Amino acid sequence: MKRLTALGLLSLIALGSGCVPIERYNAQRMATNQAQEQLATASADARAAQAKSDLLQKQLDDWMANGGTNASLAASLQQQLAAKQLELDELNKRYTEAVGNIGKAGALPAPLTSELSKLAAANSDTIEFDEARGIIKFKSDVTFDVGDATIKPKAKEVLTKFAAILNTPAAANYELLVAGHTDASPVSNPETVRKGHKNNWYLSSHRAISVSEVLVADKVNAQRLGVVGYADQRPAASNGTEAGKAANRRVEVLILPTQVRTTAPSVAPAPAPAPKPPVSNNKDTAPAPAPAPMPADNK
Repeated sequence: MKRLTALGLLSLIALGSGCVPIERYNAQRMATNQAQEQLATASADARAAQAKSDLLQKQLDDWMANGGTNASLAASLQQQLAAKQLELDELNKRYTEAVGNIGKAGALPAPLTSELSKLAAANSDTIEFDEARGIIKFKSDVTFDVGDATIKPKAKEVLTKFAAILNTPAAANYELLVAGHTDASPVSNPETVRKGHKNNWYLSSHRAISVSEVLVADKVNAQRLGVVGYADQRPAASNGTEAGKAANRRVEVLILPTQVRTTAPSVAPAPAPAPKPPVSNNKDTAPAPAPAPMPADNK
């Protein structure tokens, strides 16, 4: 677990002079993420409890249909069924609460949501837009070649359009977190390793960095950006199927509810003029030779 935490921290890379502190993201956007997780958990628990309740009811019905006369067995089944029904009622209550919490962290402005929805609809092969959480998802299989972090031309065109939206007045001050994700298949291709993607932590981070670099090149202020690589630790689907693996290979750009106050880059003071050499009145004195240049630092 310690190794996992260390790798997660090492994968957090900031671009430019400002980064997006993950604590601020957790504090202000995590409400929606938690609601999503609570909804998924409550839904799964409710389905499991319903299945168990149905099974108990079937056992009781079958037993009664076959002329069951054991009073203690009937009482036991009825008691289990009643307890399971109480559990199911509580789980359904949790599910209803989780549904109600979705989106309470604060919706994006309507003009921004509209533009992002149009972009996703026009480029559905490349991106998806999660309106509830303010996330644009770039599909890795379309954005990158296998085992590579170089952005393909089509995906780069979409990123440029995305950057234009991020630079509109409706979005210009929002902070952004670019998160890379992979499936659970380990990196094994020697060519992938040769490119520097030693494992899924490296690959997810490098892909997120590539997306961020394109955004910065398209005039998105680097102070707004933070980058993180999650490897295969936050799957969106099961890694047990090829479709699930494809869904897990993605780069997400989270539009955070926090807003950055950008500042002009600091300007270094102009160097003081070099002092003039003293003027000698002795005409016989030759000027001092200029100092020899220092050897270049050969990196």
